[in-house]
This record gives sequence, structure tokens and C-alpha cells, in this order.
Amino acid sequence: MDDRTPPASRQQQARGLRALAQALQRHAVLAWLLFLIACAGIIARTHFSTDLSAFLPRSPSAGQRVLVDQLRDGVISRLILVSIAGGGPNGSSDGGDAAARAQLSRQVAARLRADPRFAAVHNGEAVNDARDQQFVFTHRYALSPAVTPQRFTAEGLHAALGESLDLLSSSAGLVAKDLLPHDPTGEVAALVGELDSAAQPASRDGVWASRDGTRAVLVAQTTAAGSDTDAQASAIDAIRSAFDAATRTLPKTSASTYRLEMTGPGVFSVDTRDAIRHDVQRISALSLVLIVALLLTLYRSPRTLALGLVPVLSGVAAGIAAVSLAFGTVQGLTLGFGTTLIGEAVDYSIYLFVQSAETRSGPRSRSHDTSLRAWVAAYWPTIRLGVLTSVCGFASMLFSGFPGLVQLGAYSIAGLVTAALVTRFVLPRLQGGAVTIRDVSRVGGWLASAAQAAPRLRWPLLALTLAAVAVLAVHRDDLWSRELASLSPVPAASQALDARLRADVGAPDVRYLVEIPAASEQAALEGAEKIGAQLQPLVDKGVLGGFESPARYLPSDATQRARLASLPDAATLATRMREAVADQPVSVKPEVFAPFLADAEAARNAPLITRADLRGTSMALAVDALLTERTDRDGRWSAMLALRAPEGAAARASGSSLDTAPISAAVARAGVPGALFVDLKAEADRLYVNYVHEDIRLSLAGFVAIAVLLAIALRSPLRAAHALAPLVAAVLVVGAGFALAGVPMTILHLVGMLLIVAVGSNYALFFCKPEAGAANEPANAPHITPQTLVSLLVANLATVAGFGLLALSRVPLLETFGLTVGPGAMLALAFAAILAPRAHVTARPGHKEHRT
Repeated sequence: MDDRTPPASRQQQARGLRALAQALQRHAVLAWLLFLIACAGIIARTHFSTDLSAFLPRSPSAGQRVLVDQLRDGVISRLILVSIAGGGPNGSSDGGDAAARAQLSRQVAARLRADPRFAAVHNGEAVNDARDQQFVFTHRYALSPAVTPQRFTAEGLHAALGESLDLLSSSAGLVAKDLLPHDPTGEVAALVGELDSAAQPASRDGVWASRDGTRAVLVAQTTAAGSDTDAQASAIDAIRSAFDAATRTLPKTSASTYRLEMTGPGVFSVDTRDAIRHDVQRISALSLVLIVALLLTLYRSPRTLALGLVPVLSGVAAGIAAVSLAFGTVQGLTLGFGTTLIGEAVDYSIYLFVQSAETRSGPRSRSHDTSLRAWVAAYWPTIRLGVLTSVCGFASMLFSGFPGLVQLGAYSIAGLVTAALVTRFVLPRLQGGAVTIRDVSRVGGWLASAAQAAPRLRWPLLALTLAAVAVLAVHRDDLWSRELASLSPVPAASQALDARLRADVGAPDVRYLVEIPAASEQAALEGAEKIGAQLQPLVDKGVLGGFESPARYLPSDATQRARLASLPDAATLATRMREAVADQPVSVKPEVFAPFLADAEAARNAPLITRADLRGTSMALAVDALLTERTDRDGRWSAMLALRAPEGAAARASGSSLDTAPISAAVARAGVPGALFVDLKAEADRLYVNYVHEDIRLSLAGFVAIAVLLAIALRSPLRAAHALAPLVAAVLVVGAGFALAGVPMTILHLVGMLLIVAVGSNYALFFCKPEAGAANEPANAPHITPQTLVSLLVANLATVAGFGLLALSRVPLLETFGLTVGPGAMLALAFAAILAPRAHVTARPGHKEHRT
């Protein structure tokens, strides 16, 4: 305003500016309300997911793509392993009734087989045996790899018939005698021997049982993909309902002694979702209680407390809405992590209420508007800079190749920025007049004394930091976990149960796969046959324990035609059969084999086997799992060969249960375009190592961005270094603590350390904040008042209550955040005080009550 302007005009202009400011405040509140309404509408339609594939790469390599596909929709992802135990005294399995468990197994399996949520249910009953046997018998010539032109020459028939006659004197003689007139060449026996003979479960009372006989076991395959958590939960509920219904048929005195156990990827997914949901609710409630108690102690007013939580709730709503809009779904871990936003976002209102009380104290009491303007002028630039440093830190996560981390970054940025803006522009308007807070002058005085003494600890802090660096250097080789399994949210007890049940049922532990991409179903089957032909010699040599191929149960059309073409016409076959019968050790008349001649002629003219013909057989399960059409890849088909390591190979010193070199060579010799041999565990670990390396680079980039921002904003590289030093020291000490505890760090520890920098930067900036023109001090000398120290202490306690309580979570992913950020936030505040550049604590007169 020009000094030559008449006083009346200046007053009129001042009134106009105040009116404009008030209008802006009113519009800010209206905009905020509309914003919350929009967020509520978005959240109401938001889908929340616990599919941890969100933490798999967006652009995987070829091997990683196979891993991702198997985790989302592979054969193992659809299996639920079921155990029925108990029945003994006091519910123990010892001395229990195996017959009763078998009865329960049959009743549960019968109910599940009639449920469309299950594609197949196996418990050792002969439910599918008749259909399987009929299918194999009817299509034996199209299925058997032994069917060649040479086999149906006179010499070939003579040799094959001799082998079949030899079986008559073996333990399988009764079966062989019945089959001999129809199958003198032994094609059914050849098929049974060719089908992958994986370990079969033990059988008790006609159903599968554990190896020690104390549990009945079942295997259920869900219709839905393993990544569909809701569908998996529905299937699990169906199994529980079937078990409850079955136990009601038992005497009441024994029904309660039986128990149901389940495991499998779908079970893990549902349990993890429920655990995250439960812990988020429990820890959020506990954090809220502690923060409310802390703030009530400070504010002494429910109204002030409610106002203080407004930025927090606004930030949470903004974070969820932002992630929902950007990704279409909110990952459960993101939501769990977001609860910790309470601990940091509440800091802004604490600064406003406590620090603005300081701006009112003094010889002359200031009005509410004046104190707010003073607070904005004195403290808002520092708070704003702290928010920007947090944004720089979290922004590095937006460039991650893993959608889960991008969600965490987007949630944090949207939440913190919203909380800060609501504190600055909305909260003062909602606050209205003055609010009451407790007299904190005594605590402020104590903190001022501690802050003045803190720099004496610089040398001990330097020694502690150097010791932390030394610890990290000594443990550098085992500092970071190199296995993706380190991110597993599955408790050790559940993993142990899974291992026991898999051993009981002989379920495959699919680690080694050969993937064959193809443009059509037939091309995929032909590729599987070529590679299978190269792998079979390795099985014969003991290099491979076996393998599963979809072409074993559904040969390609070309292979079927070739096999059926090996069958001579009826007249030729009859002539050759008469020659084959001659000179056999057992006298057999050629007329006995009339059914064989009729069956061979029928097979020559029968239609080829199609996928539809497998329905109702147990072989359909294998084909459905190993031969899939990828609708997300322009209709490309994919055939999978699941490889099994030979017995005892797991003890190899190399740590791999299979010698991969000859496998890779065999796949290459097959000459199938695009065929890929994948060690899923090695690929998962390689994926995780890439994960860690990428996030270390991004975190360093975020740290550099923070350093540049501080150097520009503080106009002094030295002051920026003072602000960063306590944060770096806190991160080093926390990292050394994990190293000494023998806890390999994961990418979640890395994210936690990024949070330490983001949260701690707010504390460090206050200790570096210049206040020009302070009495008896040079311009730009750093000052911090007792009232500000109180606000930092309360904000730190709130942050620890928000983050630190995650250490109580049963979910390892959330627990990691708590163990990293909780101690780190406390150390950041303490180290900021110790390393403050010549901090001068300015005492202010205390009052028993402050009104802001």
C-alpha cells in the first residue's frame, strides 16, 4: 500500500483484504466438503484386495512372467489340501477311529463333488476309476506311445504277446487274463506305466490317509483362479460346511473331537486377507486410542481433539480415493500401511495448536486472527518444506516397477499433502475462535534444558554412527534377504502344516517347469510332445524323477493319426496275429483274439480324442492345469511340463534339487520356438534381488532430491547438511540394529527407512529454522522455542503410536514397518536435537492455560 494513500483509503483497502481472506476461507471449507463427498463416493465403489501379486513386476522377464502366471492361476494355486484329524481321546488323533475319519472323508468329498465351486475332489475313493479305466481302454491305441508300425508287424506282435503272456504268472495275472483277448499287445499296461507315477498317498479304509495313519486327507481343486480371493474364501466356507454337515451324522459324544485343517495358496491368501483386516482394525483402534489419550491430555477439549483429527481423516480419505482412481483397486497392505498416516498427519494440527499458542504469549495478548497470521509467517514455511521433503521421498516409489510400491507412494503423497493443506486452509476456519490447550510451560522448560544440553552428545553420537557403519560393513554380505519367501505373510505354523499335508498326499511342489507358448492348442501339444521325447531319456537315466505333460493325456491330432495309422486293416492284422501266436511258451488259439481284431478295426475308424472327451475323468484335471489359453495375450496358448526331481536330489550341495544343465540342453535340442525351462524358485529369488536393487536406487534418488530441495530452500548447503545428518544417522543405527539381531532386511525395511527420512525431516527442519531479528541474536541464527519443542515431542509420540504399534501385528509385512519406523522416528528427533547447528532455545513466559 502506498504511504501517500489517505488513511481512510488504507483502512478501506485493509477491510477489503480481510473480506477477501474471509471469502477464501469460506470457499476453502466448501471445497473441502465437496472434496470429502467425492472421496466418499469413490471409496464406496472401491475394491480392496489382498492379492500379493500387486508386488510382482509390471513388466516381467520371460521367466518372471511364468512365475507370475503360476502364482495367479497355476495348477498349485487352485489346490486346497484338506485334513480330517482327531477322533481319539480328548480330540487327539492317537487311538482315533480311522473308519470314522474315512466316513467323514467320503461324506465331505461327496458334497464337494456336487458343488460347482470345485473342478475336482480326490480322496482315494474309486469314484473316477471306472470312468478312467473305460477311457484308457477305449482310446488305448491313440494314447499309448508304444503304438508304432513296428509293434503291429508279426515280429512285434509276437514279442508283445509274449510279454503279456508272461504277466499271467505274475501278481497281475487275473487282470492280465481278462484283458488278454482285447489287448494282447499290453497297451493298457504300457499306458499305466507311462502315466507319471508320482508318490501316491497311503490308504486306510478305502480313502487317502496320512503316512502315520492319524489323518484322512483330501485334495480339492477350485474352479476359480487362486488369485480370486473372494472365490477361494467361498470354497473354503463350502469345505467347512461340508465337514460340519458330515460330523452331524456322528454320535454327539464324538463329533466334536474331529477337526478340520486346510492349507494351500488359496487358504494362505484368505488367511492373509483376514489377518491384515483384523490387524488393521485392531492396531488402528489401539493407535487411535493412544493418540486420542495423548491429545486429550494436551488439549483438554473434545472439540479441539476432533478438530485435530480432521486433517488425518481427510488425508486417509484422499489416499484411498487417489489409489482407487489410479489403480482401480486398493491393495490390503497399502490400506494397512495407510493407518500409520494417523501418526504423521496428526502432527500438522499439533504444530498449529501448540505453536500458535506460543505466538499469542507475551506482554501483549494477540487476537486469534493475529496469532494465526503470526503462526503462518513463522512456522508454515518450515512445515511446508517438511511436507515437500516427504513428497520427494515418496515420489521415488512412483517410478518402481512394482504396482504395490507405486500404490504406497501414491497413497502417502495424496494423504500427507491433503492433511497439510487442510491444516493450513481449512482448520483455522473450522477452529473459529480460541481453543484451549494445557499449560505446557513446565514441560517446555524441561525440554529447553535438554535441548541446550543435547549438543554435548555429538561425539558419542558420532561414535555410535561410526559403529553402526562398521556393523553394516561387517554384515554386508548377509544384510539383505535374497529370497522372495522373506516377504511371505504366511506364519511358520501354517507353512509347517502345508509341508506335512503335501507330503501326505504326494502333491507336487512345482518348482521346475517348461513353458511352451504357441498360437494354437494343437501347436502347444505338438511342442509338448517334442520336448517330452527329449526329457524321457533323462527320466530313464535318473536325472529326472518324472514329468507331467498335457500331451500324455491328450495327444496332438498329428500324433493320434500317426498312432492309429500304425494299425493294419483287419485282414492283415488277423494274418499277422496268427503268425504271432505260433511258438509262444503258452499255447493260445488265434480265435481267442477276435475281440482284439474288432477293437483295432474300431479304433482305426474312431474320431480323434478331443478335450471334451476327458470330461469326467481325473485326466481332465491335469490337462486343464497344464494346457491353457491366455486371453490376455491375443489368444496365445501355453503348454506346461511340470518336472519332478529324482528322489534324494534335494540334498545336493548346490542347493538346487535338480541338475538344470541337461534339462536346458534337452529343451534346446527339441527345437520348439519359445520353449522356456524355468526354475521358479531361482526366478523368484532373482526377481526379489532385482526388486531390492531397484528400490535402493530409487531411495537414493529420493534422498538426493530431498538434499537438493533442502539446499535450495534453506539457501545453505551447510544448513541442508545439518538437517540431513540426523536422518542419515537414524537410518544407519536402525539398519545396524537389524544386522546385530540377525534379521536380514527386505524391501519393506527399505520403505520403512524412507519413512524415517520423511517423518524425521519435519523434526530436523525445526531445529534448523532461522528466525531473523531475534533479540540479542544475529540474523538467521537457528532458534527453537520451548513451545515448539513441546509440539515436536507430542508429534513424535503420536507418530510412534501410529507406526510403532504395527510391531504388534501378526502379519510380517506390517510388523516390519513398525519395527523400522517406530524406533527410527524417536532416534530422528533425538539426533536432530543433538546435531542442531548452535540451536538457541528462546524462553517464553508460560501461562497455566493457552487459548489460540
